[in-house]
Amino acid sequence: MMATAAERGGLLGRVKSLDAILATAEKKGLHRSLGAFQLTLLGIGAVIGTGIFVLTAEAAQKAGPAMMISFVIAGVVCAVAALCYSELASMVPVAGSAYTYTYAVMGELFAWMVGWALILEYAIGASAVAVGWSGYFVGLMKSWGIIIPPALAAGPFGGGVFNLPAAVIAGLVTVLLIVGTKESARFNAVLVLVKVTALTIFCILTLPILKGEHFTPFIPNGWGTYGVVGAAASIFFAYVGFDAVSTAAEETKNPQRNVPIGLIASLGICTIFYLLVAAGAIGAIGAQPVRDALGHPFPPGSIELTNQCNAIVAGGAEQPLVCSREALAHVLRSVGYQRLGDMMGVAAFIALPSVVLMMMFGQTRIFFVMARDGLLPEKLASVHPRFRTPHVVTAVTGVGVMLAAAFLPVGKLADYSNSGTLFAFMMVAISVLVLRRTDPNRRRPFRTPAVGIIAPIAIIGCIALYIMLPPIAIAVLPVWGVVGLLIYFGYSRSRSHVGRGITEVPELSPDAPPSVGVAPLPGAPAPGSPEERG
Repeated sequence: MMATAAERGGLLGRVKSLDAILATAEKKGLHRSLGAFQLTLLGIGAVIGTGIFVLTAEAAQKAGPAMMISFVIAGVVCAVAALCYSELASMVPVAGSAYTYTYAVMGELFAWMVGWALILEYAIGASAVAVGWSGYFVGLMKSWGIIIPPALAAGPFGGGVFNLPAAVIAGLVTVLLIVGTKESARFNAVLVLVKVTALTIFCILTLPILKGEHFTPFIPNGWGTYGVVGAAASIFFAYVGFDAVSTAAEETKNPQRNVPIGLIASLGICTIFYLLVAAGAIGAIGAQPVRDALGHPFPPGSIELTNQCNAIVAGGAEQPLVCSREALAHVLRSVGYQRLGDMMGVAAFIALPSVVLMMMFGQTRIFFVMARDGLLPEKLASVHPRFRTPHVVTAVTGVGVMLAAAFLPVGKLADYSNSGTLFAFMMVAISVLVLRRTDPNRRRPFRTPAVGIIAPIAIIGCIALYIMLPPIAIAVLPVWGVVGLLIYFGYSRSRSHVGRGITEVPELSPDAPPSVGVAPLPGAPAPGSPEERG
């Protein structure tokens, strides 16, 4: 399909035809079968996991007991961003996530920037989950009498040299993605049940024994970067995954009613769950930050904090919550539930690799779409002749994830991931406002309610959390962006299919791998099958 003059225009004029993109949705003909209840369960399953298992210690070092407020702040920002996300997801229900939405609304340059930023969300996020899994794995092995050498149990910031378990799990997931292992809806349901059951048992065991004095002082570090709002910026990672609800808008009955119910209900339930887990952890053993000799809290993920934590344990004192790399299992073991603490480790051991898989899956699909648009080398879009998966881009992504997981701590990785995510979500909210003005008559299966209020709140919320990230995480996004712009103007712009007058719908290709989305319900046609295409 030839592009219009507007599409081939100047720097900001290369807008990918929304009609061409929507042709994909019309071909897919997705069946509307999901109600509010199914969407709520879908959201709970997608959200609960990494953050609450892994980042509780990080949040406690920043906010102390007030991390409970941090969970609420992050949840509210996520909710308003989700409502904006849903409008575009219902209009453009194809692969590519925020990258595709931005291409259709704000043009190629902004789309490239969003796609480049999504690398931080998905690939770096997958590294963070892998490091979090490693912490539980090492703790679980130790409780069973198997000691992994400290040099191989953590990266340099954690007092080790190379985080071998994190690199191994990332490598195994990469192999699975290349071979083409698919998650079924039933398997996902089992993993959701494992996570929810584990966290419910944690609350049942810890809430009855909480002590009021452990909540004092409630806000030990104030509200700044290393305080409540800074913790919210890090905890934002705990809510990423809600877009599973947004991207299911095209498969939802009465999306105008059911999508906001599913989003708000799932985020509300997850927030309450997080608050109960945080209250149980704080009340059981305390969650005060570890400080230096002058009374200043150590930065989370720093070698100074690691050294101080090691000194505390060497002195015979119990390991503080903020020092643990397996926070929830550590809490249970500290209050006498050794075996149940091990079971919490087993739950994380089972559930977290699936999160690594879905994040890497999302990353490879965005790379795939960008390569098919001509913005990345087309070799990255090649499909394995036997496995029918994008093996080249998967291998490249896997190597990057393995290296990041091997050398960086979970908190820093989560913050880097959040910087890219917050930028992408901000661009989605801006795109909703722009498209309401430039194309007000376009069919919108879901319309963001009170968009003139919700979208600006989402934009301001994303900016506020971004500037409350640690300085190095703030710096990562512009530095990463400059690298991306150099690649765009040095390579991508001249090879762009839209810029060369070609607009294609890559998802229609029989060679394309499955698109990012939720696993089909039992009995539903497989992604890309003739039945699904209709």
